[in-house]
Amino acid sequence: MQSEESIFIDGYKHIRFKNENFNEVEILKRTNDYFEWFNKRRSIRDFSDKEIPIEVIENLIKTASTAPSGANKQPWTFCVVKSSEIKKKIRIAAEAEERKSYEERMSEEWLKDLKHLATNANKPFLETAPYLIVVFKKPYDIDESGKKHQNYYVNESVGLACGLLISAIHNAGLVTLTHTPSPMRFLEKILKRPSNERAFLLLPVGYASDRTFVPDITRKKLDKVMKIY
Repeated sequence: MQSEESIFIDGYKHIRFKNENFNEVEILKRTNDYFEWFNKRRSIRDFSDKEIPIEVIENLIKTASTAPSGANKQPWTFCVVKSSEIKKKIRIAAEAEERKSYEERMSEEWLKDLKHLATNANKPFLETAPYLIVVFKKPYDIDESGKKHQNYYVNESVGLACGLLISAIHNAGLVTLTHTPSPMRFLEKILKRPSNERAFLLLPVGYASDRTFVPDITRKKLDKVMKIY
C-alpha cells in the first residue's frame, strides 16, 4: 500500500522528504550569517594538545557521511588516529615525502607560490593535534565472498564528504588543515588498510594553540568566482 509518507518506485521504497522553509528575509540572514562565520575559517598549523571527547569526532564524521555519493555507495572510510605512537610514525613518513617534494618534486614556480604561506617540510602538528582523521577512498567494495563491486564518482564523492567534514570541524569551534603529502601510500601501510582503499586526505583536528598566526591573505572577490547567465 502507498501512504502519504512513503511510496514504492520500481519496487524500492521512497520516503517523503520534509524540510524547513524560511521566508526571504530569514534566508538572507541565515546565508549571510553562515558566510560571515565560515569566512573566519583558516588552515591552521599550530595546534594545542588539549583533549577532545571522542564523541565530538564521531559527530563530525557522521556529518561528513551525509555527503552525496555516486549511487549512494558512500565510498569512504574515516580512520581516526589518537595513538601517539601511530601519529609519530605518520609524521616521520610524511616529513620524508615532504622533504623530497620541497627538494626535488616541486617546480620553482610552485615553491615561489608557496613562499608567502611560510610552509615547509616540518609537520609537528601531526603529533601535537589530539586527533588525525585520515580519509580513504574506495574505488570498489569487496563483499564477504571476495567479489568486487564498483563504486562511482569516487573522487567527487569523497571530496564532497571532506568538504562537509571541514565545515563541521569549523562549526564545532575546532581547526584543521588539509594535509596531502604525495605520495600517500605510507598511510595505507601504517594503518593496515585493505587493498581497496587509497589515502585521499589527512586532517589534523583540534584547538588552535594560544599563539597562532596565519598568513594575511584574502579570498577572491565574488565577481572573480561567480558568473551569472
